[in-house]
Amino acid sequence: MLKLYSARSPAVFKVLIGLEELGLEFEDRPVNIPQGEQLTPEVLAFSPNGRVPALVDTEPADGGAPIPVFESGAILIYLAEKYGRLLPTGQRARTAVLEWVMWQMAGLGPMMGQARHFRHFTLEPQPYSVERFTNEVTRLFSVLDRRLEGRTFICDAYSIADICCWPWLLFARSNGQDLDAFVHLARWFRAVQERPAVQRVAQRWWAGVPIEQPQPLDAKTRSILFGRTR
Repeated sequence: MLKLYSARSPAVFKVLIGLEELGLEFEDRPVNIPQGEQLTPEVLAFSPNGRVPALVDTEPADGGAPIPVFESGAILIYLAEKYGRLLPTGQRARTAVLEWVMWQMAGLGPMMGQARHFRHFTLEPQPYSVERFTNEVTRLFSVLDRRLEGRTFICDAYSIADICCWPWLLFARSNGQDLDAFVHLARWFRAVQERPAVQRVAQRWWAGVPIEQPQPLDAKTRSILFGRTR
């Protein structure tokens, strides 16, 4: 049994798509992020950074105790290795996929998160920060756009690299980006969007939900999301 601790975020969408692509059943355990449920002892026991997604595999391949995995990229690698799909085994192809997974985890996701924060959630305008992070997102979009020129997918065959990067582009507009300005990136985005597994996840998890529209935050929620120092 796989247990997924989830919320509505691109990091969670990645894992949901991976699970669907692999045809895996799992138990969904929604976490109320604005109310701070990610900081409960139950969640912190296996997700020490106090974030979701987090996965618990109660039936690991070695037959031992349950294996908890936190961080969306690590979860996708774990699932791909356990079930033998979406991550090549050849050294060169595997290295390429892992490079782009790390690129997303270290660059695309964090920079888009910062751009969105300074555009939509600061109490006072922060023009320098908006420009700084919006420009960096534009640069990263350009990097991926160049990578996709002449390629159907990021590493030729569809992989966890595509799954890691794709959900972030759902937030392109609210990060100040025009996706259609990146020809190869836009083509790839729409191709992944049409995959049956992605369509099933979309219908089940975010159909009818205005993903791009930031929700207003009260003082308590702001403190939970942005005020922690531990």
